[in-house]
Amino acid sequence: MPARSLLLALLITFIWGVNFVVIKLSVTDAPPLFVAALRFLLAALPAVFLVPRPAVPTRTLVGYGAAVGVVQFGLLYLAIQLGVSAGLASLIIQSQAFLTALLAALFLREPLRPHHLLGMTLAFAGMGVIGFAGGGHVSAVGLGLILTAALGWAVSNLLVRAAGSASMLSLVVWSALVPPIPLTLLAGLTEGWDAVGRTLTQSGAGFWAAVAFMAYFNTVLGFGVWSRLIQQHGAARVAPLSLLVPVFGLLASALYFHETFPLPKILGAVLVFGGLLLHVFGAALIRRRAVTA
Repeated sequence: MPARSLLLALLITFIWGVNFVVIKLSVTDAPPLFVAALRFLLAALPAVFLVPRPAVPTRTLVGYGAAVGVVQFGLLYLAIQLGVSAGLASLIIQSQAFLTALLAALFLREPLRPHHLLGMTLAFAGMGVIGFAGGGHVSAVGLGLILTAALGWAVSNLLVRAAGSASMLSLVVWSALVPPIPLTLLAGLTEGWDAVGRTLTQSGAGFWAAVAFMAYFNTVLGFGVWSRLIQQHGAARVAPLSLLVPVFGLLASALYFHETFPLPKILGAVLVFGGLLLHVFGAALIRRRAVTA
C-alpha cells in the first residue's frame, strides 16, 4: 500500500479509536439514545442532498440504517453511559468479526475454519474474564449491550455484502436518515421528553462539537475514506488495519480518563485481541506454514 494510503488508513483508525472517548464525554449528561440520534441526523444532513441515493433496495437501506444506527450505536452509547469504559468498549465491540463469521456460516453457508473457532474461543474467554473477574469494572448488563451492539454491526456487514458494488459513502449517508426517529422516540420514552428538550436547549458548545465530530469525522469522513481505500487496494490489505481501532481506543481512554488496567482486565484484553489476530491472520499463517513445510 502506498505511504499516503497507509497514513490515511491510520488516520481513520485513530479517529475511530478516539471516538469512544468522545462518546463517553457526550453521554455524561445527555440521554445516550438521543445523542446517537443527533449523530446520525447530522451525518445525513446536508450530505444527503449532495450524495446520490445508493443503488440498493429500500429494505437493504432501511435494514442497514437500523442495524448500524439503532442497534450498534444506540446500544453502544447506552452501554458506555452505564459504565463500560471507552477503552474496553472499543475492544469488546470488535467481537463483530466473530459474529459476522457465524452469521455468514448460518445464512450464506460460508465455512468456519479451525482458526476462526479457536479465535472465537479465545476472545469470548477474554470477555468472560473481563466481565466476571474484572473487579466490577464491567457489569453483565453493559457487556451484554456491547455484544448485542456487535451483533448489529455483524448484521450490517451482511447487508453490505447484499448491497454489492453500491457506493458505501452513499449507503452510509442515506441510511443515516433511518435511526434519528426511532432513537429519539426510545430516548423520550425511556428517559423522558424533558431530558431530550434540555439536551437541545441547554447543551454547550463542547457537546455539539462532540456530536459534530462523531457525525462528520467518524461517520461521513471515516466511512467515506475507508470504503475508498478498500476499493483502491482491496479489503485484504485494508480491513486488518481496523485492529488498530481498539489499540487507539484503549490508549485514548487511558490517557484522557486515567483508566487503570488491573491484571484481570489486562489478561482479558490480551485474550480478546489474541483471538482477533488469530481470526484475521490465521489463514495466512497456515498457508505460510504449509509453504515452508
